[in-house]
Amino acid sequence: MKRLLIFLFCSALLLTMSCKKYLDVVPDEYVTDEDVFNNINLGEQALARLYNALPDEIDNDITAYTDESYHHWSDNGGAIESYKFNLGTWSTTDNPLGNWGGRYQDIRRANIFIERIESIPIPLDRSDYYQTWVPRYKAEARFLRAMFYFELFKRYGAVPLLTTAASVDLNEVANSKIERAPADEIVNFIVSECDAIAPALPQVQEASQIGRATRGAALALKTRTLVYAASPLFNGNALYASIKNRDGKNLFAQGNDREKWKKAADAAMEVIRMGIYALYSPFPDNPVQNYAAQFYNRDYSESIFQRMKGNSTDLDGNLLPNGPPFKGNGKFTPLQELVDAYEMNNGIPINEAGSTYQENGFWSGQLWDGLKFQHVSNISNMYKNRDPRFYASVFFQYDVWRFDSNKRPTKFAFWGDGNGKTDGWANSKSGTNPWGYNIRKFVSPEYDRNAGTGTAKRNSPIFRLAEMYLIYAEAMNEYLGSPDASVYEYINRVRARVKMPALPILPADATQAGMRKRIQNENRVEFAFETHRIWDVRRWMIGTSTQNGPVHVLNAKPSVAELTASGIANLNSEEAGVAVFYKPVVIQSRVFQDKHYLMPVPQSEIDKDPYLAQNYGW
Repeated sequence: MKRLLIFLFCSALLLTMSCKKYLDVVPDEYVTDEDVFNNINLGEQALARLYNALPDEIDNDITAYTDESYHHWSDNGGAIESYKFNLGTWSTTDNPLGNWGGRYQDIRRANIFIERIESIPIPLDRSDYYQTWVPRYKAEARFLRAMFYFELFKRYGAVPLLTTAASVDLNEVANSKIERAPADEIVNFIVSECDAIAPALPQVQEASQIGRATRGAALALKTRTLVYAASPLFNGNALYASIKNRDGKNLFAQGNDREKWKKAADAAMEVIRMGIYALYSPFPDNPVQNYAAQFYNRDYSESIFQRMKGNSTDLDGNLLPNGPPFKGNGKFTPLQELVDAYEMNNGIPINEAGSTYQENGFWSGQLWDGLKFQHVSNISNMYKNRDPRFYASVFFQYDVWRFDSNKRPTKFAFWGDGNGKTDGWANSKSGTNPWGYNIRKFVSPEYDRNAGTGTAKRNSPIFRLAEMYLIYAEAMNEYLGSPDASVYEYINRVRARVKMPALPILPADATQAGMRKRIQNENRVEFAFETHRIWDVRRWMIGTSTQNGPVHVLNAKPSVAELTASGIANLNSEEAGVAVFYKPVVIQSRVFQDKHYLMPVPQSEIDKDPYLAQNYGW
């Protein structure tokens, strides 16, 4: 049997196991690390357990914790947690995204694996094989441990740095007197680990090994870590000046070190110059499809590292519109703030002079329905001539999806009492998407929910080449003080994939501040719904403006007075609903304070270990 099948089988098996024993192995008689590290097959399963702890960047609810979308399932724990997070009512005892204890369990497992994998007895007839693989397993475990530390770093900044199997188990031992390592020390550890293991990892995995760590994955983790470290949140942030250990050691360096940006740029260029990755571009004449297809295919050209996923269509079903032709669950509504972030196809933001953006009126023409171009009519001018990534990422009123089988466009506007006449009203889930948009990105056009045919063959992207391009552009813009040709080159490579005009376009594009704004927006639309946004607004320290205050959807639940004012006699008609639909309305007023840039150390951990300093504002 191919080793990939063994690996995936072990991964699926381990996901179902009890968490009572920290290695979570089967069969039941194997309950200790002594059992595991006396059997190479069980050792391989322990490594699979570490891979299972990787974040899933698409199949979660984090998009609803940002100004990207709103979660509708009010009877679902994910929705309740996102409401709490967005209203600022989470705390030191109730943090939906914290995962402090879980990550330290993962780190402990990795530490034990790293120290013991080389001492596992190997059958004599397999010694040649494992002579190659055991060192690679160890390097993979070091990579995964570095990933787990990055997950803690982006949440908390400074955290305890535990790197040996003998380290105190933070989840079990009280009064451990362990203090947090400074944020720069965590960064240096991640970076040094990535540098050390990169030569031991293959540049390209064999087909049967795809999903395992590669040299590019290690260098991409290094790059992302360094650009976070260079960003305002961690580079001279005065808010954190008073956060110190008991010996007075600052946990967050106060000097604004410009050289950190150069380190990030150099790391990104190291990945780029590997020359083995390319932007996914199989449909260069169709910019919508050229972008969209990578999210429902197993792309290994742009994808540097990914979490492997099965052929489940659960994600497609959750994202598709709710109405009868689509039979989806309409889990999220993209917010108007995100829709407005997509530039016009002339490269000008909608609020800038010369954009040609119009809020009033309608147009007819051709739209891509996932399988082919279809004629559409009565499309709001709000959606005319936008960045092609918009059409690949968002369902909107009278948009089309698999038109030949669905027979009609999407309909999100008010229409009588709903009941199947609209695509946004709940059938079973309380509160399903009545507000004007659905997420289209990731949905596979090969899947027909009516016929029950087709599959969704995708992975969850963790690092892809477009991120390395944009990190390089961002870091060089900050390092140089104003954009040069290389800054434009790498942001324009990302834009060219979807035939967006090259920068500079506006006079402000020639300034550091203007280009910073462009790069931040490029990240926003390129990585929409890929869980970048929640961390980007924090590292850039823009959350108090972007995540604070009212967020908007469209007027899909108008009042009788609004319908009457339309002048249309039949208030329950589709015509009346559309007449009052294209008006932004507040769906939620959100709260983001300075203390929310970093998460609090859980109070339960401080109760066990008073030596853990708390983060600002908590």
